[in-house]
Amino acid sequence: MSGTVVAVSSNGGYSFSKPNRDSVRLLTGLGVEGDVHAGTTVKHRSRMAKDPTRPNLRQVHLIHEELFAEVGADGFEVAPGELGENITTRGIDLLALPVGTLLHIGDDVVLTVTGLRNPCLQIDNFQDGLLKRVVGRDDAGNVVRKAGIMSVVKEGGEVCPGDPVKVELPGGPHQALGPV
Repeated sequence: MSGTVVAVSSNGGYSFSKPNRDSVRLLTGLGVEGDVHAGTTVKHRSRMAKDPTRPNLRQVHLIHEELFAEVGADGFEVAPGELGENITTRGIDLLALPVGTLLHIGDDVVLTVTGLRNPCLQIDNFQDGLLKRVVGRDDAGNVVRKAGIMSVVKEGGEVCPGDPVKVELPGGPHQALGPV
């Protein structure tokens, strides 16, 4: 399974959307250089309020570009970086990957997938009604989160739009992604 990086985004301050960049540098064990969410311990405001010593399993946020087309069919316009992701991909079913999947990006970068992004009300502040399109329920009543996945940086380096992404699944049995 493989795909492509469509866009890379980062922001040094807390804001919902992140501006697109020509490239981002990922730092081993930390995240995106200069991004407000980089660090070994949690950087998300609500998680810091609960326990700032917890490990940061949300160093790099990835979203599949295909989500933008899906919500576009419902009248929403979303572009890379606008939902706060660091890396926008194409061609990989990110949500179906198991915990521990390795994502090899370009020549050097390796990310370890940790879980799903748990979308919050800020998505509705961005575009009213969008939250219901990225969080829903399946036919069995289970919560389905579509707003991307979270990862940690196993091996750092530069990531640019156009870089290839190769998926390396962990040995079985596989653990389905849950919110982190």
